[in-house]
Amino acid sequence: MSGPVGQDDALPSVAALLLARADDDHPGLRFEEEQWSWRQVISASAGRASWIRSVADRRPLHIGVLLGNVPEYVFWLGAAALTGSVIVGINATRRGEALAGDILRTDCEVVVTDAEGARLLEGLELGVATDRVIRVDSMQYARMLEPHEGADPHALASDSTPAPGDLFLLLFTSGTTGSPKAVRCTQGRLASIAGRSAEAYGFEREDVAYCTMPLFHGNALMVLWGPTLVVGATVALARRFSASGFVADVRQHGATTFTYVGKALAYVLATPAAADDARIPLRRGFGTEASIADHEAFERRFGCVLTEGYGSSEGGVAISRTADTPTGSLGRPVGDVAVVDPDTLEECPPAVFDAGGALANGEAAIGEIVNRSGVGGFEGYYGDEEATADRTRNGWYWTGDLAYRDRAGFFYFAGRGGDWMRVDSENLTAGPVERVLVRFEDAAAVSVYPVADPRSGDQVMAALEMLPGRSFDPERFSAFLSAQPDLGTKWVPSFVRIAAGLPQTASGKVTKEPLRAEGWWRGNDPVFRRRDATLAFAPMDAGDRREILAEFRRHGREEFVGA
Repeated sequence: MSGPVGQDDALPSVAALLLARADDDHPGLRFEEEQWSWRQVISASAGRASWIRSVADRRPLHIGVLLGNVPEYVFWLGAAALTGSVIVGINATRRGEALAGDILRTDCEVVVTDAEGARLLEGLELGVATDRVIRVDSMQYARMLEPHEGADPHALASDSTPAPGDLFLLLFTSGTTGSPKAVRCTQGRLASIAGRSAEAYGFEREDVAYCTMPLFHGNALMVLWGPTLVVGATVALARRFSASGFVADVRQHGATTFTYVGKALAYVLATPAAADDARIPLRRGFGTEASIADHEAFERRFGCVLTEGYGSSEGGVAISRTADTPTGSLGRPVGDVAVVDPDTLEECPPAVFDAGGALANGEAAIGEIVNRSGVGGFEGYYGDEEATADRTRNGWYWTGDLAYRDRAGFFYFAGRGGDWMRVDSENLTAGPVERVLVRFEDAAAVSVYPVADPRSGDQVMAALEMLPGRSFDPERFSAFLSAQPDLGTKWVPSFVRIAAGLPQTASGKVTKEPLRAEGWWRGNDPVFRRRDATLAFAPMDAGDRREILAEFRRHGREEFVGA
């Protein structure tokens, strides 16, 4: 097949998309110095699919994949699709019992890994037979696949035709606000998302899509691998994200598009600029959660267009930016999506901004982003009916994310569900504060979260990760704060932590749980304290800590800081 699957054609399953590429000699996959045509990719998948058939007969097999972004991951995705099996994307940043738990609760019968992954699994109770922990870098692996080489993908699929409703992926949530949950994704859902993404983001046959986000994450599969498969373009894999290697990889592979999450843009921008950066092949990129400043700086430096969107592996809500989207907004949602007060189930009133642009009615305007037309594309969490019910209460899809909207219907992110703070008897959230602090030019990333106040409620604390080669200057930071017209009076941090690196998930999203747990009283990072009502910050020392802890004890709140 020489061109893309027509947009009017049905996309019933991932298996159908793969079979449409079985005789396609266009480059389908690049990795380091190697290249495979789509015909070769599908053939490799068929060999692994034949092995699956030999051990699982006709029942769906749950296959855990603990690998970096290597070709074997892609081959096993194809093998699972052709046989109606299930790929469980295992997060390689998990350790010990947490890692074992992910494998056990998703009913994995096979784990595909390598030497690096095998070391992580040593001594863990996985519920998987020893001979079903398969190392792709071993001699035994080659011998295992040898009898299955040359298997016919069409025959494998027709033997038990995978249906759109067949479960295909279990994608773990990023775990930014709690333990990761396994999101169900059927073949039909992924095929549908891939088709829409290919059209929406302009994927073309000659594109080379550079994949730096981990393949166990929805970002890589839904808006890069899937759309590339739809149009028959080329995937270029990076084993893992490397800011220093980004430009060289783009040049080597001739990459025209890529995806990103979180701080990835900031890390690339921190690398030395070259005079011809704007002439690299990149034309566009898609991602989430980059700061406005990083977004604009990346476009200027590399001469490409970036599109930001809001979504999740669950798929219950989509919000997209358009040309008229205000700076800092997520965009407008698709369908009957509203900002809802979870207690009253009523829609929150539009935001009101003061003369400086600060949110003036946050307590009333901020609520949870909710799809009131139903549950969207959400297909539930695997083995967790309670979490599924919580997400779908009242017949709506509840994102767990906070937002507010302006009178024109544009949404603004206000934080996760746990980001509420009670400061001087006023309720506020982290998102609006982070949107101001991220403008500080010396910071690569910012995270805002509550810490307890000695008397009652909370105080605002910010953690800053500085750009390489930059150090924190409290006077410069104070001058920055005083120059921000939309910084609410209650938003100024009482404490600023200068972190060597903000804790993050494998996909680059900052997770705040460790920061909240350490507060200003634990950890080795330097902390600066605002000593009075001014914007002056000074380093905290042991005496400061003793003084504040004593105040907590006087007010009977020592349990909030472990005093």
